[in-house]
Amino acid sequence: MSQYTLLKSARFLPIFVTQFLSALNDNIFKNALVIYIAFTLADQTSMDSSILVITAGGLFILPYFLFSATAGQIADKYEKSFLIRRIKLVEILIMGFAVVGFLTESLPLLMVVLFLMGMQSTFFGPLKYGILPQHLEFRELTGGNGLVQMGTYLAILGGTIIGGALINLKGVGVSIVSSIVICVALLGWLSSRYIPDAEAADKTLIIDWNILKQTLKILRYVISEKEIFIAIVAISWFWFIGATYLSLVPTYSRDVLFGDELVTTSLLTAFSIGIGSGSLVCERLSRAKIEPGLVPIGALGLSLFAFDLYFIGMPGITGVTAGQQFVFMDFMQYTIHWRILFDLIGIGFFGGVYIVPLYAMVQHRASPSLRARVIAATNILNAIFMVTSALVVISLIKLLYSIPQIYLFVGILNLIITGVIFVKYPEYLQRLIAITRG
Repeated sequence: MSQYTLLKSARFLPIFVTQFLSALNDNIFKNALVIYIAFTLADQTSMDSSILVITAGGLFILPYFLFSATAGQIADKYEKSFLIRRIKLVEILIMGFAVVGFLTESLPLLMVVLFLMGMQSTFFGPLKYGILPQHLEFRELTGGNGLVQMGTYLAILGGTIIGGALINLKGVGVSIVSSIVICVALLGWLSSRYIPDAEAADKTLIIDWNILKQTLKILRYVISEKEIFIAIVAISWFWFIGATYLSLVPTYSRDVLFGDELVTTSLLTAFSIGIGSGSLVCERLSRAKIEPGLVPIGALGLSLFAFDLYFIGMPGITGVTAGQQFVFMDFMQYTIHWRILFDLIGIGFFGGVYIVPLYAMVQHRASPSLRARVIAATNILNAIFMVTSALVVISLIKLLYSIPQIYLFVGILNLIITGVIFVKYPEYLQRLIAITRG
């Protein structure tokens, strides 16, 4: 059975649509706010706009550190579809505050909304990934995760384009974005109403509201489960790589390739298309099984295409003069630019091949009574690795590394990190050898 038949299934389609709309709304609001801060609200404060943007990113990710352990407990204790519907109702309320913030040009309120959206995502994550093994059969888990990853990255791309483009429309941008985020939140709630019930994993669980204690407790648990822990570390490493590449794309487009906004969008689109196609191909490559052998293939591809971006370096095109930028159609006239787009598609493709089996492994191997809390621990580590990525990129830029050199650095580091994982836990290489032998 093809994974695409899941999109016709009442067991999966409502989950897929709900998570897609959730990711879409997160990114519409987040990217609209970043542009709004840079071009409208920065004049209201003495803070530099770049610092405000960094602060906004920190506020969105902070709830993952603060509330993931609590979110995991709640997701394990109660029926999941009920919780998802309640979270979607809360999203509608939060987007109502966002509308007020946009219309009144209130920077403090919009920052609070961003924090609340991060909190909403923190509570939704363990439910989204925790419910899949309850509604999907073992042979469907890789395909289902592939569709979820594909949907997530298309939502990220769509939200980036919609939020960034529409908020800039003079006179009507704020009203249009405000209407869209409310409508998307309403649609998310409507789709969540069709998610089938998923019984509580542990009804007897007594929720401990001590955030630090529970965070340390769940982290200690996943560390004790070596196979699960190493898969989670590998997942978080992917988020480090992805955050690094995506954070550099706008500057890479502007300062290295001399591209305009549409060129930047095309580079982000290439990466997202790659992720989506790589995620979808996993089911066929794994023959509808959970296949750790795909992970080394993905890791190698992530580095090889990063190396090619380094070898391209500064393309040295003479089609623009100092201070000018390529418009998209002129940009696409050069073969070297097609090669760059191909490299970004390749990075995304092998990223999808890398990440989908790992999520399926964590879901399948975690104890059902603890599955949501294990996903919560994954989110905590993902957030840590993403913050680390930002710090590393800032440090390398301060050390005067060029962007192609940063791509090379991350590519080499990826081979070292994943190489240590595969040597220390040989299951990945053993399965790779098995699938290459047929």
